[in-house]
Amino acid sequence: MTFLGLQGIIDPPREEAIAAVRTCQNAGIKVKMITGDHALTASAIACQIGLAESCETAAITGRQLAELTDDELIEVADRTPVFARVSPEQKLRLVEALQARGHIVAMTGDGVNDGPALKQADIGIAMGITGTDVAKEAADMVLTDDNFATIEAAVEEGRGVFDNLTKIIAWTLPTNLGEGLVILVALLFGLTLPILPIQILWINMATVAALGLVLAVELKEPDIMRRPPRRPDAPILTRELLLRIGLVGVLMLFAALFVFEYELWTGDSIAQARTAAVNAIVFIEIFYLFNCRSLSQSMFQIGLFSNRWVVIGVGAMIVLQLLFTYAPFMHTLFHSAPIGLEVWLNILGLSFATYLIVEIEKWWRRRAN
Repeated sequence: MTFLGLQGIIDPPREEAIAAVRTCQNAGIKVKMITGDHALTASAIACQIGLAESCETAAITGRQLAELTDDELIEVADRTPVFARVSPEQKLRLVEALQARGHIVAMTGDGVNDGPALKQADIGIAMGITGTDVAKEAADMVLTDDNFATIEAAVEEGRGVFDNLTKIIAWTLPTNLGEGLVILVALLFGLTLPILPIQILWINMATVAALGLVLAVELKEPDIMRRPPRRPDAPILTRELLLRIGLVGVLMLFAALFVFEYELWTGDSIAQARTAAVNAIVFIEIFYLFNCRSLSQSMFQIGLFSNRWVVIGVGAMIVLQLLFTYAPFMHTLFHSAPIGLEVWLNILGLSFATYLIVEIEKWWRRRAN
């Protein structure tokens, strides 16, 4: 035999996969490799994509796993990044071991032997191009491009949707709480109603249409993939969020009552005082909307005009309130009346003060954490 040459073939990891693994790790997501390949091959690939520091000793083999008890496997599965020469039964055991530690496990696979592990995982993800029908049936999701970076993008998108949902709740609840407290306090203390039921209906209709939906299209915050995962049993209304809801509700109550009573004291009509109270509530909601663009950062840090729909919504709400205050047909419908410049200055001052108080509260929480 005559030696003619030697050919080497390599299937390098995708660059986007390396970046996606790094992003997942920064987000508190542990990425592990389970493969049937040789341990040295698995370790080398793991080293290239950032799963392991050592390119030679990162992997534990299926033979070693077979010698471990269930309790030992839980500890090994949690701290080991790479598993090589693993059988289908061992893939299932690894998923169960990680779940026993309280982890939420997402498992990817494409073959028939991945079916049991995909079914057991909290989120089974099958490959859409190379995946078998068995893997696709056992999985909860199917990757149409077989790209790990797509999983990272889905996690980021999911965090963004949940973040915006929380922002909407954080804006909606205190504003409704403030309106309710104004009526409740007036009834408890026998005061003249600062706002009428039909005026509350106007506030809710106008603010929901112009302001309530703009937070749903808020851009993802820059640090969204540097936050640790939230626990699946954690409530949406956390203690911090409940305290903020109470704080803003009380501030809105104080502002509406102060403006209403002050206008009556200065000799304005009850219609003018109620108009001032309605505008105080609405403009506090407008200023608080800018607080809610980020639950922890200032709006200047995420970009003042990064969400143009906020600007459009606020502009539309201001126009609606000017109509409510000065249009004769609105006076007939909602019992409002024109108010003067001094009243507007009081309203804007109280609204800006509310914005500052919430920003100080966010700053204090950032320092405490």
